[in-house]
Amino acid sequence: MIELRHLRYFIAVAEELSFRKAAERIHIDQSPLARTVRDLEEKWGVTLFVRTPRKLQLTPAGVKLLDHARKLLVRLERTKRAVCATDIRHREPLRIGVDEATVQPRLADCLARWRLIASDIPVELTEMRATELHAALRSEEVDAGLSFGLPDDKALAQHPAWGSTLVAILSAEHELAGRELVSLSELLSFPAIACTEDFHPGLYRQMTSILQKHALFPTIAGEARTLPGYLTRVAVGQGVGVADADHMLAMQRKDIVVVPLAEQVHITTYVLHKHQRGRMPESLQRFLTHATTLR
Repeated sequence: MIELRHLRYFIAVAEELSFRKAAERIHIDQSPLARTVRDLEEKWGVTLFVRTPRKLQLTPAGVKLLDHARKLLVRLERTKRAVCATDIRHREPLRIGVDEATVQPRLADCLARWRLIASDIPVELTEMRATELHAALRSEEVDAGLSFGLPDDKALAQHPAWGSTLVAILSAEHELAGRELVSLSELLSFPAIACTEDFHPGLYRQMTSILQKHALFPTIAGEARTLPGYLTRVAVGQGVGVADADHMLAMQRKDIVVVPLAEQVHITTYVLHKHQRGRMPESLQRFLTHATTLR
């Protein structure tokens, strides 16, 4: 049976017209190279080289085989590339769940950069509420999640990915709207709009921690389930609010005024995954490393 190595060895000898040079080129000993070429001649019953003490020449059969062998290896390489490209397109995707409240440009930047460095790994994105993301991670319907955080769960790991500066948001008519800077205590001396713990547990937990750290106890004028609802309540003057600067870049509205806070306070976006019993899939490990080092 003829193997690809027969053709590769033959091509090397035919191009070098020297067993010694061909052996050096393909990094094998001269004796097995010569035996492989003789084996090819015997199996096909042809003479491929005219051997003389001083030189080696191709026979007409050798010339014909050299032409066909080169074309065959080129076709084989093209076939290999086509098959590999098909495999990549149909490879199991990395399934990422995105908390619907996370609409930051940093999220798009994270995923766009991932596509550049890992074009061989398809990505399947699914937007969902925090409670849905929690359930999807536990049931392994998604491999990774991006969120402001989920309730503590021993089955899940939550790693800080990036932070965004907290800013004040006000209605255009609010008396603080013309300020260049406002402190948290001054802002929250006015009734405020809060997010609901059930719909945004991570954001609620982070905001609670910030308020406790600064010993602030604002009057809550209302709660919102969604970011658009939160902004609308602020815009119509029901209360003041806070949001991360990245979100406000994505949600620019004429009826909302954004004012920087005097304090350097950040809201963290987390990348989440279920703890693995065995070895973590390489694609997931690569994505976690990417998301947590994207600064």
